[in-house]
Amino acid sequence: MTGVLSKFRVLVAPGLHGSGPEHWQSRWQRLYPSFERIEQDHWDQPDLAAWSARVSRVRQQDRRPALIVAHSFGTLASVHSVARHLVGAAGAAPVAGLLLVAPADPDKFGVAAQLPRERLPCPSIVLASSNDPWMTAGHAALWARRWGSQFINLGALGHINAESGLGDWLPGQRHLQKLAEQAHNEQIVNIF
Repeated sequence: MTGVLSKFRVLVAPGLHGSGPEHWQSRWQRLYPSFERIEQDHWDQPDLAAWSARVSRVRQQDRRPALIVAHSFGTLASVHSVARHLVGAAGAAPVAGLLLVAPADPDKFGVAAQLPRERLPCPSIVLASSNDPWMTAGHAALWARRWGSQFINLGALGHINAESGLGDWLPGQRHLQKLAEQAHNEQIVNIF
């Protein structure tokens, strides 16, 4: 993946248990070694405040604009971090875009009240599955509307994880490239 994507720092935010070796996020990191994984201290403990704080700390390590590629509970942590630290604020590097894949249902984790219900300060895409056991497509669409995200139902892909058998998930890579182009175009518009 080259072109406009190379203008951004790409952060990978896994969900519970940290996306094993056959998960598309891990495969993407092998394909693109510059992608950086956001590591959590306790992958089996979905603590929104702790996970969000880690996202924010990783963002602070480099001032380049970032794209965050998040999965499951990692999407909630990423959205929470971005909403708490608006672009360029509080020392956190600006987030140019969010690719939010198979978000976990905030209600299942008791964190819905802690998440924003307004447009995120950067372009975002929510990719959902019609048979995801962690959040229905309808509920994912509701959160996408709240966040001002583009919503795409990918069909029956389960939780869009290793069990989905996606391999290197080329369609997902195309969505990331599309997000990078949108983020780049918004940066150009904001300059003028």
